[in-house]
Amino acid sequence: MKVAERLNKIPPYISAQIDKKIAELRKKGVDVVTLGVGDPDLPTPDNIIEVMEKAIWEPAYHRYPDYEGSIEFRKAVAEYYERRFDVKLNPENEVMALIGSKEGIVNLTYAFVDHGDYALIPDPAYPVYKTATLFAGGIPYTMPLLKENNFLPDFTKIDTDIARKAKLMFLCYPNNPTSAVADKKFFEEAVEFAKTYDIVICNDSAYAEITYDGYESPSLLSVKGAEDIAIELGSLSKPYRMTGWRIGYAVGNRDIMKALGRIKTNVDSGQFTAIQKAAVEALTGPQDSLKELRSIFTARRDMMVSALKEMGFDVSAPKGTFYIWAPVPEGYSSMSFSEMLVEKAAVVVIPGNAYGEYGEGFFRISLTTPDDRIKEAIKRMKEIF
Repeated sequence: MKVAERLNKIPPYISAQIDKKIAELRKKGVDVVTLGVGDPDLPTPDNIIEVMEKAIWEPAYHRYPDYEGSIEFRKAVAEYYERRFDVKLNPENEVMALIGSKEGIVNLTYAFVDHGDYALIPDPAYPVYKTATLFAGGIPYTMPLLKENNFLPDFTKIDTDIARKAKLMFLCYPNNPTSAVADKKFFEEAVEFAKTYDIVICNDSAYAEITYDGYESPSLLSVKGAEDIAIELGSLSKPYRMTGWRIGYAVGNRDIMKALGRIKTNVDSGQFTAIQKAAVEALTGPQDSLKELRSIFTARRDMMVSALKEMGFDVSAPKGTFYIWAPVPEGYSSMSFSEMLVEKAAVVVIPGNAYGEYGEGFFRISLTTPDDRIKEAIKRMKEIF
């Protein structure tokens, strides 16, 4: 049996590899502390669950859902965008439900990237941007995210010949994995560049509500001209602790949305309407859980950053996401450092090069682990450093 050639271009997914490694260690009786995958450990808020409990008994929801998402859900997303970003969206054709934003990334790429087309991919980055491009037969072109540029791409460094051939650009702010944040001026520069070269921009804004110290993440769509060239992907996974529910959305330019919809209607049948009903409650109901989430992650962030500084790591407190992006100690590569932590401390972190070549020299810590386990990880690491 011979698999499709495209699979030979795609490395194994890092989160799946890490889960497998953890399972192997635990089978051996090792007490592993994982600071790897970004999956909130806190349960979904009660008010969301309560709505879901009622919704699953609704017979109308047991049939196929609307391909684009229920109009109630799309209106809730539009209302959220107007309330939060002062961005007005038409729920009929500028909002679409996704089965998590991950599938939106892949399907958007299929909608715009043909064989031999270029996609502009940040590096380091969420691996799906690159793998989706490869699946579509496209060519990933790296936009380095460097510490000296606050982990923002420098559009002036992109080869103009490549820019003319590029069909799609991915951005992600607040950023995974670097935890960097962007201001509106940066998004203005991105829109100007994309309009110059007729490139579709997709901003992956999964962490827009995971922010600290008074920082509020802007929307790409709040920039003048973005409505002509851009969409934004959002997820309820991180802010509302709904990773397992698989519900997100795409918003923005109606022609881009129409193209995305043509792919989606051919590869999936939409998300369970009862889950969309619960998502409406998340977006429109009480937001106390968001304040609680930020408070918990702020405390964890401060605890970990303080400990890392005591151990000699050059880190600062991020203003977005629930990750810490830190340089490895001298004498280590990203992989050798991560392997050493597992072997000597049974602490799992993700090597920076798992997110691209420019991630080399760094490692990522996720704070989606209970406080007592973070304290245990710190204790073990301090025994080494």
